[in-house]
Parts: sequence; C-alpha cells; structure tokens
Amino acid sequence: MPPHATQQLARLASSKPITSIVSRSISTSSSRLASRAPTLSQVDGLERNVSNFHSKRKEFRDRPVQTKKQADSQSTVAASSPVTHGSQNTPANTDESAKSASTPSSSLSSAPKEEKGVKGALNSIIYGTKEGQEMEADMERSFSQVVARGKYVHSIVFHEVKPDKVDEYVELVGNWYPKVANAPDNHVHLVGSWRTEVGDCDTFVHIWEYEKYNGYHKSLHKIQQSPEFAEFDRKLKTLITSKKTSLMQEFSFWPTTPPRALGGVFELRSYTLHPGNLLEWEVQWRKGLRARLEVMEGVGAWFTQIGDLNTVHHMWQFADLEERRKNRERSWEKEGWSDTVHKTVPLIQSMKSAILVPMPWSPVA
Repeated sequence: MPPHATQQLARLASSKPITSIVSRSISTSSSRLASRAPTLSQVDGLERNVSNFHSKRKEFRDRPVQTKKQADSQSTVAASSPVTHGSQNTPANTDESAKSASTPSSSLSSAPKEEKGVKGALNSIIYGTKEGQEMEADMERSFSQVVARGKYVHSIVFHEVKPDKVDEYVELVGNWYPKVANAPDNHVHLVGSWRTEVGDCDTFVHIWEYEKYNGYHKSLHKIQQSPEFAEFDRKLKTLITSKKTSLMQEFSFWPTTPPRALGGVFELRSYTLHPGNLLEWEVQWRKGLRARLEVMEGVGAWFTQIGDLNTVHHMWQFADLEERRKNRERSWEKEGWSDTVHKTVPLIQSMKSAILVPMPWSPVA
C-alpha cells in the first residue's frame, strides 16, 4: 500500500465518529441529538417537575400583570406632569401598552351596550334583555366578524410521517422551520410544532401565524421563492404519507399564547360541530373559559374557515397526564363549567383528543 494511503487511513482511524460532532442548534433539557424525535416517556411526572411547571406557569401569567402595573404607573406620572408640545400622545400610548398586556380572560368581562329605541311589542319581548340585544346585533354580522379576533390568520398543518423516517423528518423540518420563522422578510410566526404520542401516532402538528389573508399569500410567495425551498419540499415528500392544512382564525375571547417554555405535555382537542352552531359555541365557551382557566393552562382556540369546516381546535398544556386528570376534575367544581358542558354537547357532531409533545424548536413548549 502506498505510504500516503497508509497515512490517510491512520488519520481516519484516529478521528472522532461523525455522530460525535453533531450538536443541537437549539438548547433543550436533554442531550439527545436534534434528529431524535421527543417522546412522552421523557415526561417523567416526578413531583419536582410538576412543581417546576406550576412555577413557570405562575411566572408566565404574572408577566402581563406586572407590565400593566408599570404602564398604569407611567400613565399616572404622565398625567400629573405638565403637558408640553410633542408629548400629548404619551397617556394614549401607555393605555395601548396596558391593553396589549391584558390576558385572554380579561376580554370576557366586556358587556354589550344598551340599544336605544323600541322595535315593537314582539321585538321588545324577544330582545328586551342585554343578552337578546347582543344576539340580535351578532346575527346581523357574519360569524367570522362576531367570533374571530380578526388580527391574524393561523394555519394548522398535519404531517403523517412514515414510521421509519421519523428521525430524518425531525432533522429536515428542525433545520428548515426555525430558519423560515426567524427570517423577518417572511412575516410569519411559528406558534409551535408537536409530535402526536397518543392518537394518530407519528403525526406531527404545526401551527403558523400570519398577518391576515394578505399576509398568508405574501408569506407563502416569499418562502417558496427561496432557493432552498424546492430541495426541502422534494425531501419532505419522501418522508411523509400525507399532508393536511386548514386555515383558521382564533376566537376573540382567547388569543393565542405568545412563546413560552413551561414543559410538560399538550392536548389538542378537535370538535366537529353541526353546521350553523359556531356562534352558539362561541357564546357558551366565552362563559366557560373563565372557569377552565382557573385550573388549566390554555394555549389557544381556533375555528376553521378553509379546510375542515365546522371544526374547532382547543389546545391545553399540562405538567403531565396525571395533572391533566386532576385539573379536568377540578373544573367541575368551578361555577359555570357544568352549564357550559350541558349547552355545548348537543352542538357537537364528533370530537377527538390527541396528546402531543413539543419539538425542540417549538416556541411554545
């Protein structure tokens, strides 16, 4: 064997295996490789982890309260200071900051305004109450105007991955999705990515947030014009057996959570309603959510506008499955929850539940 070949073999033999130099680009609580899909077994359910979950949840919930207090304090200082030219907008700006810091439950306290005038004896009987007047006004608008927050459009994407291709899929998507989400020109926000552990196994769920429908078109155009997209799309098609996308809007009473890392597991509950019942669902859940949020941590609630119509998705986060059981039982002790269940069950045509674990790159985890 030639001397230079012998030297080359010696160098290869002494070098580290390729897998030893692979590092995770996004830090997580474990040391596994980025191409390994997380599993439910990694949520051990130890008491310290449950306590850690509740501690992080309290910190996350207290953050908007502290922000509002700071905004109120600044507003008070500004109001007590002499008004000078160029500073008239300060109180208004602080008020906007306070509004943006409000929690989902704060929107539940808004009351309908009284309508003026009488529309005849029959209408007075039917629409004499505040609730009746609000319902009449709602009926004059489209469902999406009534129940939707309207600021964003969300897409929910389901990838059914071939069982023997899961690790390749995680590596491919784990490199591409953060790159797409972190590029400012794409104008898109990744809410989260999860793997189904109980339900349709090896199905991955991704939720994206766009700036209305115009933003959805612009974002898709920008992303698919990327030189790397064609190769990503080609490789993705070899790893999955199906892909399903629906476009959704979030309910006005339940804004989607911002990024956070509480840990634990997620539950995606999907309801197919009988056609024509979306508005009634919104009315009842607006009341019931207050009771649920006292004992459970919500991620978001959306209704489909394009795709699987008459479908509603709710997502919740728990420390572990035992905490899920306890918190769901505690919900029945809260005033108003049993009434919400009683009034919404007849609206449902079918429903399903899936337990998910977050991917290493998921902003909501």
